Amino acid sequence: MRYANQLPDQVERLIVDLKRDKPHWGARKIRELLVRRLAGDVRLPAKSTVHAVLDRHGLVKRARTRRNRALGTPLSAGANPNDLWCADFKGEFRLGNGRYCYPLTVSDQASRYLLLCEAFESTREVPVIEAFQRLFGDRGLPLAIRSDNGLPFASPNGLYNLSRLSVWWLRLGIAIERIKPGHPQQNGRHERMHLTLKKEATRPPGLNSLQQQARFDAFVCEFNAERPHEALAMRPPAEFYTASPRPYRGLPELQYPWHDRNILVTACGRICMHRKKINISTVLAGQKLGIKEVDDGIWLVSFMHYDLGYIDLEQRTLQTIDNPFGTRLSPMS
Repeated sequence: MRYANQLPDQVERLIVDLKRDKPHWGARKIRELLVRRLAGDVRLPAKSTVHAVLDRHGLVKRARTRRNRALGTPLSAGANPNDLWCADFKGEFRLGNGRYCYPLTVSDQASRYLLLCEAFESTREVPVIEAFQRLFGDRGLPLAIRSDNGLPFASPNGLYNLSRLSVWWLRLGIAIERIKPGHPQQNGRHERMHLTLKKEATRPPGLNSLQQQARFDAFVCEFNAERPHEALAMRPPAEFYTASPRPYRGLPELQYPWHDRNILVTACGRICMHRKKINISTVLAGQKLGIKEVDDGIWLVSFMHYDLGYIDLEQRTLQTIDNPFGTRLSPMS
């Protein structure tokens, strides 16, 4: 996996200048001009890298307008119930038996309704997905979910920092919102609920996970149905929250009518084209992608309506482009 923004600035400027001088030439011919100009001076980029640079500068003609191409990670207001849910793992703490408890919490931004507070033994992805399956079955689907950039909501090593959990959300039609690292105030309502949860349901902690879960359940009932909330004119969240009208019915089938063909990502995160194996990402294992040849030997790869990047069959690499899911964030940024 490569990134076009790793090119030296002078090389990228030369690619753009050459394309503007030869507007009808594709990436293969533009790269050949680079070979003549730079041979022996710098490491030459692959065709897919040249194509990605041209795409980023708006110098590639497309057969269709790219749909829903995100240009950042704006945070929505979440004005109505189920417009936006907020999810997080409250900081772990020791139970009476010495084991750690990791509380997964989910709340509705508009109504402050606490949808879930479940005690886990770790932040492993599979139990979290199962918890969200139950929650979606009970409450329906939100329009968006906001989280931080930690596991299992995001993956620092995944393509565009995606995780299997966030890929599953996307498949369900749920938009991803991520706060900036080190800015918990961007999830302020949820964090304030965590302070109340810590004070009233974890001090002292339960003897074991079952006892602690009973405390969480009691807290959720009181928080939603009894506790007055100043931002709600001293009324409880239950008076404002209603279940989502979008029912959970499993994953819809993926279709790519504008692409040349569909291709399945293997369990090891690869796709196979013309007997060549190209690494994509393990977070997309089992997902169907759409591919379309946009230049000689260069293929556009898409997941749903998000364009992931370009494949150069000679280089056997995925050349990523601007992040279709928003600014690339990681815990180190």
